[in-house]
Amino acid sequence: MAKDMTLLWGSGSPPCWRVMIALEEKNLQGYNQKLLSFEKGEHKSQEVMSMNPRGQLPAFKHGENVLNESYAACMYLESQFKSQGTKLIPDCPKGQAMMYQRMFEAFALTDKMANVVYYNYKVPEGERHDCAVKRNRETLKAEAQMWEGYLQKICASAQESCCFLAGKCFTLADVAVFPSIAYLFRYGLSEERYPKLAAYYNCLKERPSIKASWPPTWLETPGQDLLKDL
Repeated sequence: MAKDMTLLWGSGSPPCWRVMIALEEKNLQGYNQKLLSFEKGEHKSQEVMSMNPRGQLPAFKHGENVLNESYAACMYLESQFKSQGTKLIPDCPKGQAMMYQRMFEAFALTDKMANVVYYNYKVPEGERHDCAVKRNRETLKAEAQMWEGYLQKICASAQESCCFLAGKCFTLADVAVFPSIAYLFRYGLSEERYPKLAAYYNCLKERPSIKASWPPTWLETPGQDLLKDL
């Protein structure tokens, strides 16, 4: 099955990482894969454009089915391989509701994080303003505090040593959100100020699917302190 799959990906990209975690959780190792460099512009190569005309990563294909949006790919993998590997969508309505809610809230977290981490990249030098930088950081701080509150509430209810975003089990919510939370700590988010987020991060980074798909560039280079005062 996995031999019919191809993934073109970039190291450290949360969307790429989501798909890789989902593949690991569904026991779909052995797929065709190719690591490409954003810095070298390889995500705009003809190889990528033929699968994803937006020129973005990931570019994912299963047989003749192409799914380049990471959420779509993750949901597709769970749907097609329900009985294989980890069950990533709860059966009960309450669990499903929580999973979908947190899963799609990851869009807000990722967007607000990118507005801070990639501000200089996204905004031309002549259009940059200190007030925008300050506003973006305040917005991301409020977002991080919201996720800290979510985990505080669910961990108090679950009374488990390792909590997940939708209850007692690892779900698509964790597949979607963990890469962005890992990014926060990669850029220096304070574990002291966000103890629940830190506990979640430190617990899940030891999960086999996450260790197996850990961004290789993160193993080779140190993190940054951009968010240490957030």
